[in-house]
Amino acid sequence: MSWQIWLGFLGAAWVISLSPGAGAIASMSSGLSHGLRRGYWNILGLQLGLLLQIAIVAAGVGALLASSAVAFTVIKWFGVAYLVYLGVRQWRSAPTDVDPADTDASGSATGMVIRGFLVNASNPKAVVFMLAVLPQFLDPTAPLVPQYAIIAATMVAVDVIVMTGYTGLASRVLTYMRSPRQQRVTGRVFSCLFFAAAGFLSLVRRAVPA
Repeated sequence: MSWQIWLGFLGAAWVISLSPGAGAIASMSSGLSHGLRRGYWNILGLQLGLLLQIAIVAAGVGALLASSAVAFTVIKWFGVAYLVYLGVRQWRSAPTDVDPADTDASGSATGMVIRGFLVNASNPKAVVFMLAVLPQFLDPTAPLVPQYAIIAATMVAVDVIVMTGYTGLASRVLTYMRSPRQQRVTGRVFSCLFFAAAGFLSLVRRAVPA
């Protein structure tokens, strides 16, 4: 992969990561609930899901997902259901005594990794989108594995930076969340964002080949 092509992909990676979506909402929710340091477990899960998406495209399964209405629909509605579940859980979360200095001790690391992984892995729109974008930056005459490795490393590095920003921004809110009412209102705002993300995903339709 030449420097010119890589720089072009780097720009695309920033646009993809900065675009508001379920990953950004999950990162902000994690930062709000657990702080920045603990929120890195959620970011790790998001990156594992991102790597799975890239691997699916590289293996050619993405083409099957794009062409199979059944596979696309099953994964899409799983993603919708999971986002709704996260929204309900956020809505029902009870206010707690907030100590910003101690937020890194809360939450299950394994649970946060799984949560982040499922948020990205259950989004068929992202796989189909990558299927449309990634080939534009590949040289079919050169070995594909090294190219996909560079693409994966670039996307993960950019996404870690962006999701860290989202998580850190939300964690700052912890400093001002003192009363149960403030926590409840903020939690329900993020709950509604999860519901909105689920609603947008439910409206996604598989592109029908001409």
